[in-house]
Amino acid sequence: MNERAVIGGNNPPDPIEEVLAFHDGTITEAQNWADGDPVTNEEAMQTVDLLLKDFKAYRSDLTKAAKERTDPLHKAWKAEVAAVKVYTDDADRLQKALVAVVAPFKERLAAEKRAAERKAWEDAEKARKEAEAKAAAANAASIEEQREAEDARRAAMEAEKAAQAARKDSVKGMRAVTNYEVTDHKALLHWIAQNAREDLTAFIDEWARRNHKPDPQADGLKVWTTKEAF
Repeated sequence: MNERAVIGGNNPPDPIEEVLAFHDGTITEAQNWADGDPVTNEEAMQTVDLLLKDFKAYRSDLTKAAKERTDPLHKAWKAEVAAVKVYTDDADRLQKALVAVVAPFKERLAAEKRAAERKAWEDAEKARKEAEAKAAAANAASIEEQREAEDARRAAMEAEKAAQAARKDSVKGMRAVTNYEVTDHKALLHWIAQNAREDLTAFIDEWARRNHKPDPQADGLKVWTTKEAF
């Protein structure tokens, strides 16, 4: 025996469309009043105020309908995110563990390579000075001294090539990290005021937006109250 058919049983009604249909009169009247011409008398004002009351009820129902429509999808999305996060979080932990395994050796090796580079440049500089000295002191009439000067020049060139190669010899999987510390907040604030005033102004404006109610008497801040339609 087939169950009795129910309206919307196969395709439940869209909650948004239900709200639109229920408040259709309010929406239509609101569109009629929102024609670009402001009201000019108290009677019209009172009519619009009543319409606004109905419109706010429509807006509230619309918000509830939107949540009803999107909440199942949002919950499903959050559930999938949580399910995937189990794997991505564990992958992050494993990656960090792998980095930690090699980090001490890489740091030590990088330090050794930088020390070797410094030594290579020191040797290159020493060889360059020796070559210049031999070239300056070599007797033009002595083939042996000229040969020694040339040998010194070539040795200096080779030493510089070795230093250049040492500069390029780096440890893979390392990156430069720039660190910072504020050592004098007052001095930094003064520097920002002198060199990045727009950043400081933006911070002050945002602070005033968030704190003008709890701290209305703050120096340099003006707070006042006005009335506006809502």
